[in-house]
Amino acid sequence: MFSRTKGGGLIAYFEYVRTVKSGDTFRDWLVEVLGARIQDKDCEVRVFKLSHASHKICRYEFKGEGFSVIVKFFGIPTGMIKKYNSYALMKKEYEYLKKAGKIIDVPEPIAINKNFSCVLVCKYVSGRSLFWYFNHRRKLEEKLELVADMLRKFHDNTQTYYDKEKEFSKFNYVLKHLEINRREKENYKHLLGKWWHSSLLDREKGCMIHNDATPVNYVSHRGRPFLLDLELASRHGHFACDLGVLCAALKHYFARKGSGRRAEPYISHFLWHYSRNEEEFRKITKVIPFYMAYGLLRIAILKWNAKYRHYLLREAKNCLEAIEKT
Repeated sequence: MFSRTKGGGLIAYFEYVRTVKSGDTFRDWLVEVLGARIQDKDCEVRVFKLSHASHKICRYEFKGEGFSVIVKFFGIPTGMIKKYNSYALMKKEYEYLKKAGKIIDVPEPIAINKNFSCVLVCKYVSGRSLFWYFNHRRKLEEKLELVADMLRKFHDNTQTYYDKEKEFSKFNYVLKHLEINRREKENYKHLLGKWWHSSLLDREKGCMIHNDATPVNYVSHRGRPFLLDLELASRHGHFACDLGVLCAALKHYFARKGSGRRAEPYISHFLWHYSRNEEEFRKITKVIPFYMAYGLLRIAILKWNAKYRHYLLREAKNCLEAIEKT
């Protein structure tokens, strides 16, 4: 059983569901597309289902073969959003995985098939998630350095034009789904307006961003970091989005353990390692509050007790108010 935390809240895990044999249509298709990777074409396949995800996600383990795949059924929604273009999402993640895989380590995309509820098949990557290193506080700085190196390589090698409007639309989407009163929402929008009219978020070039760079989406496999789940990845983004979302996750984790301030040395270390020099580090630290607020509000959408939810909302607002001090 493999567990992970989704969105900083729910504990997700792969739970055994059943074993399928030769004659099962989907299992036989998997064996066919995997080709020489599977020696015994009649082997049994154990199926494990992820407990919390936006779509049905399973791990298929081929007994005796030492090989597993992750299959994501975009046509079977299990999260809050039920209506979307499952075919387009399937193709998008498949293509983004192929593109990113030429630059950094990601799960190898193997196949897609619209006839099986728009399924995406990827090679399973075993290992410990960055969240595990959060929890055990072992080699956390070292792992954050590896993630920073990976993100730097990813961002630098996927440069394109920058779409500022799209960046703000993501923030407004979160506000739309956040259960707060109109006055609070207007306060956030007022602060967003100040960020929009400042020059801090202006860039000549954008890049491909993961857009969901939470600690569970980084897995350490044989000492190398892998970036998982590119479903929400987008082009033309601001590189600081991926940094800010992870920094927000650090803040959230240590806050749940007693004090969000304990995250600050790790945040600084991570951002310093991402930066080329001191000047870039200073520029990044001025932009990061915007994306930390974005990350914290995404976490606040989840179900928390009133006191902690208020903390997340207050911290997000404090981050956005940083624009008034520049």
